[in-house]
Amino acid sequence: LPGIDIAKSQGARYRLGPELEICGYGCSDHYYESDTLLHSFQVLAKLLESPATQDIICDVGMPVLHRNVRYNCRVIFLNKKILLIRPKISLANAGNYRELRWFTPWNKARHVEEYFLPRIIQEVTGQETVPFGDAVLATKDTCLGAEICEELWAPNSPHIEMGLDGVEIFTNSSGSHHVLRKAHTRVDLVNSATAKNGGIYILANQKGCDGDRLYYDGCAMISVNGETVAQGSQFSLDDVEVLVATLDLEDVRSYRAEISSRNLAASKVNPYPRVKVNFALSCSDDVAVPTCMPIQWRHHSPEEEISLGPACWLWDYLRRSKQAGFLLPLSGGIDSSATACIVYSMCHQVCLAVKNGNADVLADARKIVNDETYVPEDPREFCKRIFTTCYMASENSSQDTCNRAKLLAEQIGSYHINLNIDTAVKAIVGIFSMVTGRTPRFCVYGGSSRENLALQNVQARIRMVLAYLFAQLTLWTRGMPGGLLVLGSANVDESLRGYLTKYDCSSADINPIGGISKTDLKNFIQYCIENFQLTALRSIMSAPPTAELEPLVDGQVAQTDEADMGMTYAELSIYGKLRKIAKAGPYSMFCKLINMWKEICTPREVASKVKHFFRMYSVNRHKMTTLTPSYHAENYSPDDNRFDLRPFLYNTTWSWQFRCIDEQVNAL
Repeated sequence: LPGIDIAKSQGARYRLGPELEICGYGCSDHYYESDTLLHSFQVLAKLLESPATQDIICDVGMPVLHRNVRYNCRVIFLNKKILLIRPKISLANAGNYRELRWFTPWNKARHVEEYFLPRIIQEVTGQETVPFGDAVLATKDTCLGAEICEELWAPNSPHIEMGLDGVEIFTNSSGSHHVLRKAHTRVDLVNSATAKNGGIYILANQKGCDGDRLYYDGCAMISVNGETVAQGSQFSLDDVEVLVATLDLEDVRSYRAEISSRNLAASKVNPYPRVKVNFALSCSDDVAVPTCMPIQWRHHSPEEEISLGPACWLWDYLRRSKQAGFLLPLSGGIDSSATACIVYSMCHQVCLAVKNGNADVLADARKIVNDETYVPEDPREFCKRIFTTCYMASENSSQDTCNRAKLLAEQIGSYHINLNIDTAVKAIVGIFSMVTGRTPRFCVYGGSSRENLALQNVQARIRMVLAYLFAQLTLWTRGMPGGLLVLGSANVDESLRGYLTKYDCSSADINPIGGISKTDLKNFIQYCIENFQLTALRSIMSAPPTAELEPLVDGQVAQTDEADMGMTYAELSIYGKLRKIAKAGPYSMFCKLINMWKEICTPREVASKVKHFFRMYSVNRHKMTTLTPSYHAENYSPDDNRFDLRPFLYNTTWSWQFRCIDEQVNAL
């Protein structure tokens, strides 16, 4: 309702909202429940009755059951009368989307049936039945047609035929989530839709965390004849954002007039059923009203996207989980430092929103810090209240990483704890020695690789136990109420490779960087040095990534990530994209890489690298089943829960696939 109020106050005559907005897009298997349908209709009844929805065509999204089949629908109404229920034709079913699990596509093109309204709606509208199906609206002055999210991305988008049939305004209600470097795709699709066919295109999208790993990234827009005239924000803490534009329908008509190929196709088009609406979107005396001019779309850089998207997602998660803040094990390396910077960016966003008069953000901040008079003005001061960082040293930690973590904590303002885990590690290993009579040793002291790995794992797992203990009780020791959410900071590449201890500090409540590559995180750190003046990050950037789980040599770190993994982070990113986005198995990946790397590797070296990656990936795939929920930012994410569905017990010899590679190497 606030959005409809704002739209009306700005003179709008048609209001479009995002996909399935009444119940929220992320209901998942709750769509199976009749309660979800019932409560959606209850909300619809309230909207129909509200004075705010009078004299403006309202287009809202909700699930509807028609003849015992569930559809993803737009319900379009005016002045307490439902004009049309338009079911979705092309359902999104790739990547994170599972719409075919809950909904059925409407497969009857240009066909309309009678929908029998439930009693709670009949009592408001006085209608028994309303049109349900693939139709368009004919007002006194123009014709409007709806697309729903995926239909814009489909090869045979409805706007093509609708535009040929004289539809001048296309509406798109979306539930589209953020992926790094992808915002331009949506903009290009909308602008190309109206560039080829003429017309006005308005797109509304969800914004925020909807209860899972995805962040819906807004970018509402209005386009005319291939040019953007209004752009909504991609990331913000505002719950409601309204985009309004005034446009001239004659511009559409004159644009179409000289596209002869369009007009020839239009003369043969199969017409859409039209629902006549006794209402106009224009006024008779609007000659002097100025229209909106084209604008240049401003895209965020990938570093800005990392700074803003996960920060907004963290804020939504924090306020909705009703916790008092975050705890982060801060190791002094790039990954945990990047996570700390995202929390600091969130604090900036909160202070900015409050400064700009966002009363909802102020109320949420006061609840989180448990102070009804508090006003967050300084990001560092707010950070101190809601963010605890913890450096967990062992005898294998260097003084360098300790100093880096401490300095970064000072610069962002977090409440910082230094502790040492050696007593706990010795106690755990002591129990093992007491029971078995054997004491494991590191490789450098003559131990086997099995002993070496087990001793590293113990340290890593102790840190997870301590992280949760401090998250639960740190505020108690400071005389403050509430608990903290534990943040993880394993990046997308090491998750793919399995370069992490199962149930170590990668195990947390949520992970804001779990879908982001090491390469992007390095660029983000550089952005934070410049944008937030965090000079502590300079030494973090220049240090080689290390787990610091093996003994130091002369006080210096001898262990590095890339040497441990047997591959570089740059190579890992390439493997990840080929495996997931290019759908490459071992043999296909080998075939692609012998060309990509022909300047730097022989076919035999490529074969060795590909085999090593797939061996390690498959040995460690079981770790993905317990991976902390991560912000989805990359299309090569190995998230086993919703996105990247694979076995987790593999034949790790890949005997057939590797034999094919070997045969090809010999042939070359």
